[in-house]
Amino acid sequence: CPLTECFYPAEHTHQHLRYNPLRDSWVLVSAHRMKRPWAGQVEKPPEEHIPRFDPRNPLCPGNTRANGEINPNYDSTFVFENDFPALQPDAPDPGSDQHPLFQSKAARGVCKVMCFHPWSDITLPFMKTPEVVKVIDKWAELVEDLGSTYPWVQIFENKGAVMGCSNPHPHCQVWASSFLPNEPALSDRCQRDYHQKHGEPLLLQYAKQEAEKKERVVVQSSHWLAVVPYWATWPYQTLLLPRRHVLRINDLTAEEREDLAAIMKRLLTKYDNLFEVSFPYSMGWHGAPTGPHLKEDNSHWQLHAHYYPPLLRSATVKKFMVGYEMLAQEQRDLTPEQAAEKLRNLPEEHYKSREEQEGAGKERMK
Repeated sequence: CPLTECFYPAEHTHQHLRYNPLRDSWVLVSAHRMKRPWAGQVEKPPEEHIPRFDPRNPLCPGNTRANGEINPNYDSTFVFENDFPALQPDAPDPGSDQHPLFQSKAARGVCKVMCFHPWSDITLPFMKTPEVVKVIDKWAELVEDLGSTYPWVQIFENKGAVMGCSNPHPHCQVWASSFLPNEPALSDRCQRDYHQKHGEPLLLQYAKQEAEKKERVVVQSSHWLAVVPYWATWPYQTLLLPRRHVLRINDLTAEEREDLAAIMKRLLTKYDNLFEVSFPYSMGWHGAPTGPHLKEDNSHWQLHAHYYPPLLRSATVKKFMVGYEMLAQEQRDLTPEQAAEKLRNLPEEHYKSREEQEGAGKERMK
């Protein structure tokens, strides 16, 4: 029998639908499509030789940004107001006296950029655990600060040119908005409905189930679990979950933050090792709404992070969300179980570290 059928039940290797309880939607799984030949677009591999400091890079310490401001000579994280923000705090109200088919309302907020590290040639899996903890601490600080006013604080990282990232320097963005955006609003409704019907948080129960089943687990620790979700859309999509009931990232204990830093490094190392490339992705944190929602009962919420990587077959062939996905529904080309097994079986030593050791060994043999 084909290799996949030796490891997965028949219903997993033939097309079928899977339910996503976070979005109240269905995903079409068509694992057999991985057998089709590919003659489509091939992406350019990421740049391998990035200078540690580039005097022209506006994110490097001491450099001048587009608005004329000079960055401090920072040696850890660095946060500044986005020079080209999508949201501004003083935007005018467009008014509400409109036809029901042509509605608009005010959108206000702030957009910040956060550099993880002063070096441009480093990524999160290569940063030391205490350095990643500082990133997490800063995320928590921003949610605490901006969340005191704004209903939603979205932390997200776009990594790699294929994900629209225009700068290789390790950084993320933090947008705080006066409204609850579409995705968290939908997730809020779905988690609330599940909690009302079953009496416990959806993602807390889900983490328990996945920890028992193990087939979609990629990495786990005493406080965290990273899985390819049962309803994953992107080929190697993962969901990072705390084992304890936690509403927001600023509610994490010091021990949980240190453990989170370690599991993030492990997960991202596996991502890089999959195709031996600096793996592109969009990731972001979802937690209970803030601002006016702080006074509400948000016990249905569970903190979690989404990782959405586009690569499918190799370092240069990605998944395209077009045609059927845009006009009908989401579809994926390999089962989540297959994706999880591939990631889980990869080494936790980064391929670049292995290459460096092999290179050093060859030098000694000369």
